[in-house]
Amino acid sequence: MSSVRGPGARSPAEAPDGTASGDLARLRAVGVFAAGPLRVEDLPGGLTNHNLKVTTGDGRRYVARLSAPDASLLAVDRDAEHHDSAAAASTGIAPAVVDRVVDGPERSGVLVVEWVDARPWTPRDLREEANLARIAAACRVLHAGPRFASDFDMFALQRRYLGVVRERGFRLPPRYEEFLPAVDRIRAALAVRPERTVPCNNDLLPANVLDDGERLWLIDYEYAGNNDPCFELGNVWSEASLEPELLEPLVRGYYGRPTRSRLARARLLGLMSKYGWTLWASIQDGLSALDFDFWSWGMEKYERAVAEFDGPDLARLLDEVIRDD
Repeated sequence: MSSVRGPGARSPAEAPDGTASGDLARLRAVGVFAAGPLRVEDLPGGLTNHNLKVTTGDGRRYVARLSAPDASLLAVDRDAEHHDSAAAASTGIAPAVVDRVVDGPERSGVLVVEWVDARPWTPRDLREEANLARIAAACRVLHAGPRFASDFDMFALQRRYLGVVRERGFRLPPRYEEFLPAVDRIRAALAVRPERTVPCNNDLLPANVLDDGERLWLIDYEYAGNNDPCFELGNVWSEASLEPELLEPLVRGYYGRPTRSRLARARLLGLMSKYGWTLWASIQDGLSALDFDFWSWGMEKYERAVAEFDGPDLARLLDEVIRDD
């Protein structure tokens, strides 16, 4: 949803000449795109969607997310995505939802949101402490908004993904199941002092944070759900591959002070983020026709997870997360 196009994106073109006929037909089914000229540009990213910038004849700009009808194995609920996108937009932290058309199985279709003139963040942005405070503040806005359609639990999602991988015979990283007992210990420790759930994005990789120079926008609500706020913080930290010391200013920016238990909670849930999303990559590696190396993408996360499972900090974190600061 930024104004930056990635490598390999098509040049701007007047539809239908520059747009696949199937994509154009899907766009034309949306009220705002039903008639008149459309200027269509590919947007980078979109591993479960085809994202387009669409400019209508009167100069209005939108982002159209054309979803694929094969996301159920990844636990994507398109009705919930629509609901949660609108709920997030009501807080002002996400672009307004303009329309949605269901045009295929599994409730796939086209979701249209307003265009935002902003640039997507990169991991470098999250290495600045001032920006860690900004993203923490943005998360607080989202988390104070309306409840989302369903709950999100990475422990349950990880087990669901593992079942899919086993059933379909997809590749499993070496030693993956060796860490399941540690996952059980993490889950039990987190349950000792549970946090109230709030509406979370749950997928705030740097590219899903847009910066217009004055404020941040949080986008992409495919995996949104009511969740522990420390998962959001840990996932932000994990997705940007930040050093452990940068988690403290992020937690401080969100809570006001970085208690040991919440630092441990965010760190452990960041570990679960890496461990769980690894299997998302395994499923995509086995299913997707996209020219993208899902396996290498997932193994990068997994290798960082293994380093934490095998590292010296896990026992301390399990102890600190249950303490009353």
